[in-house]
Amino acid sequence: MAGPARTAWPFLAASLPMLLVSLNNLVVTNALPEISSDLHTTVSQLQWVVNGYILAFAGLLLTAAALGDRYGRRAVFLGGILVFAAGSAGCALSDSTTTLIVARVLQGLGAAAVQPLSLTLVAGAAPQHARSTAIGLWGGVNGLGVALGPLVGGAVTEGLSWQWIFWVNVPVALLAALLVLKVISESRGQDRRLDLLGMLLVSGAVTLAVWLIVTAGDAGWRSVPVLAAGCGAAGLFVLFILWERRAKAPLLPLRFYRVPAFVLSNVASLAMFFGVFGSIFFLAQYMQGPLGFSPFEAGLRTLPWTAMPMVVAPLVGPFIDRIGGGRLMTAGLLIQAGALAWIASIARLDLNYGRLVPALLTAGIGMGLVFAPTMAVVLNSVRPHEHGKASGANNTLREVGGALGIAVLTTVFSAHFVDTRDLFKLRAELLSPVDTAAAFVRGMRWAIGLGAAVVALGGVAAAFIPHRARADTSADASAAQEGPSGNDAHRSDGPAPSARVRP
Repeated sequence: MAGPARTAWPFLAASLPMLLVSLNNLVVTNALPEISSDLHTTVSQLQWVVNGYILAFAGLLLTAAALGDRYGRRAVFLGGILVFAAGSAGCALSDSTTTLIVARVLQGLGAAAVQPLSLTLVAGAAPQHARSTAIGLWGGVNGLGVALGPLVGGAVTEGLSWQWIFWVNVPVALLAALLVLKVISESRGQDRRLDLLGMLLVSGAVTLAVWLIVTAGDAGWRSVPVLAAGCGAAGLFVLFILWERRAKAPLLPLRFYRVPAFVLSNVASLAMFFGVFGSIFFLAQYMQGPLGFSPFEAGLRTLPWTAMPMVVAPLVGPFIDRIGGGRLMTAGLLIQAGALAWIASIARLDLNYGRLVPALLTAGIGMGLVFAPTMAVVLNSVRPHEHGKASGANNTLREVGGALGIAVLTTVFSAHFVDTRDLFKLRAELLSPVDTAAAFVRGMRWAIGLGAAVVALGGVAAAFIPHRARADTSADASAAQEGPSGNDAHRSDGPAPSARVRP
């Protein structure tokens, strides 16, 4: 291969599996009624069809990135693709809710290896002068997966059956695996020692935290299991921090958190996914409930929001180095917050969809302005051989933020939904459909309003990202005196890259 093909084919090979992973975050949502009818599931079981994937995915992101550094990024990435394909086949073949949930967990395990390593491989394959553009295109592909998820899920379920939303993953994943073998070279991290205790501690902490978040809506935030999980997650996280301070080859070097750009970009990511995932969750129900659209029609009508990042993110990529990632993130988050507030302010029982379109387009533009710059800032805040660890940390926070957003916004929604029902002075079972829909809209407006406020706070955090960021290389100067600890020194197999980077 020569010229642009040297970058284009590796980009395609690394991005195609990530497209499947991002698509499967939401593809199952519109198929849940059919799954429930076919497998005779309870509401609680149905929730775990969604949450099982999220739990495995979020819990293993950092560990998968570390395994890639140790055993080879291409090898672990390829393994993730094959595990994801096996999980997809298992989902399609499931004849009970239990086997479906287990297969969804297997899907999530594979996805955890694909997501962070996809970005690392894309960034590594692109020449330095084209890296921001490649990251922008990667963000567009990620946005495409988010956009297509509800649409594909609704279309395939209505046209074929729910099993086919999983079957379609298998040939695409196998094709991607062959492409990876053909065009992507193997690479490893410079320090190939494994932080096994760190992996166990952080995986346990994140898994408990996500379980707590997705369970609290039903069990209650003050229930004994939720409080116990919260204490367990906090304890494991404290132990993880203490261990990482002394580990010789830390899973997540704590010196990352001495780099303002890294910290602030992760705060901004968490805030955006908190507001966006929670708001999309309610918007989909609003369209299928009060507005009366079918699952496919609802997915189609959310495209102005969910598809816009696919257009905007690649266009933003070339401007990251000129304008600065932090400035673009600030603009995007504030635009996103304004769009969410706009949606909350106009939501009505009899709202004409045409009035919603400008707000959805604005939300999509804001989201597109955030995707690529965030990943560019995160990667530019650390050294190239640490991209996998940095990407894993950011992806973990994004997943936690999305799960937390849905849980917290659902709590706010429920509180105001109940308040509205009380205003009618009627028992819930006596409410008319119009009264119930009105209560839903009121609760949704409060929930999306809170989402807008959190996204705006993320914009404030992004405003403090330095226009030019410097990866923390202070440890290099003292490496000879302080030894090989990953928190105190970089070990380099060659000339160190320039520490001066621009987010």
